[in-house]
Amino acid sequence: MKDLPLKKPMFFIGQEMEQGRLFHTTTSSIAVFSSRSPDKETLNEDCAMLVPLKDNACVLVVADGAGGQRAGSQASQIAVQAMHDAIKGSKGIDTGLRGAILNGIENANRDVMALGLGAYTTLAVVEVQGNTIRPYHVGDSEILITGQRGKVKLQTLSHAPVAYAVEAGLLDQHEAMHHEERHIVTNMIGSVDMRIDIGPQIEMTARDTLVIGSDGLYDNLLPEEIINGIRKGSLRKALHSLSEGCQHHMQNPDGKHPSKPDDLTFIIIRLINKK
Repeated sequence: MKDLPLKKPMFFIGQEMEQGRLFHTTTSSIAVFSSRSPDKETLNEDCAMLVPLKDNACVLVVADGAGGQRAGSQASQIAVQAMHDAIKGSKGIDTGLRGAILNGIENANRDVMALGLGAYTTLAVVEVQGNTIRPYHVGDSEILITGQRGKVKLQTLSHAPVAYAVEAGLLDQHEAMHHEERHIVTNMIGSVDMRIDIGPQIEMTARDTLVIGSDGLYDNLLPEEIINGIRKGSLRKALHSLSEGCQHHMQNPDGKHPSKPDDLTFIIIRLINKK
């Protein structure tokens, strides 16, 4: 698994990875993993995309399709393509890139609805400009930033009743992972009343790590397991920790750990320490 320069947009559609992929820009290192659920033979319905831009900027995208195999796969592909088309002319300037991302999400919603298949997809997007990031999301694909000591600097809130119950203090994270309604999502690309959550701009340090992932990640690893897997060590090691941990839990249910066989896609990014 070579660490390759990110010089052009990279699409990850219908992937069946065993090890993942590593990339770098002038300011950051990026790891990508995507694979189908271990309990199915049909295509992976998740998609991911990396788009490098000028001025040390890039955009990271994860989409998790739903609504049936054909519909879900089409929806996630349409979403990442709409995002690419919207941002390809951006020059990395803050206001221009922000507007392009919002346009991309709106266009994705319109295009998925136009399929008329009952198709839906989540969409989680992170804009990276130097050491500053901003998250955008629709659905239950989550974005998390942790420091080297495990301090959580950002964790997006899934658009799901169980997530709202955790936020309100009615459930703890362990109860939520096993809740029978965890699969219900109330806001998706492909719906008339779709809404976009826009997070604040956050300054990342060289010791911070960001992960953006589909629910195949967050439904199989507890938050502390994700944090401990990515907060230190190489990005290659973090990639293996998350992918192997999820695959193990998916294939070895024990009644104690969460175990939800599902397509799994995530992107990890860490700033390059130039000291």
